[in-house]
Amino acid sequence: MGFNERVYEAVKAIPAGRVSTYGWVAAMAGNPRAARAVGWALRRNPDPSNIPCHRIVNREGRLTGAFAFGGMDEQKRRLEREGVVVTDDRVDLRIYGI
Repeated sequence: MGFNERVYEAVKAIPAGRVSTYGWVAAMAGNPRAARAVGWALRRNPDPSNIPCHRIVNREGRLTGAFAFGGMDEQKRRLEREGVVVTDDRVDLRIYGI
């Protein structure tokens, strides 16, 4: 299994109502220094219905830029639908992070 496939498997393991970071996904995919590569892999998400990329935030809990998931507002909407509180485009990783 290649790096991208391991990224997708790690993201699928994040339960609804929780978030994780690019760095965590990189570590779970076997390369803890590849957070940026995780972002590239998620941009090419082959199955958005089953790989919940909206659950990935940066190390500070900030939502992604406008290019991803249909935009920051869409990411926020999806997270809030799952019960995640988003304040000032940020998620509290102490509460919602895995």
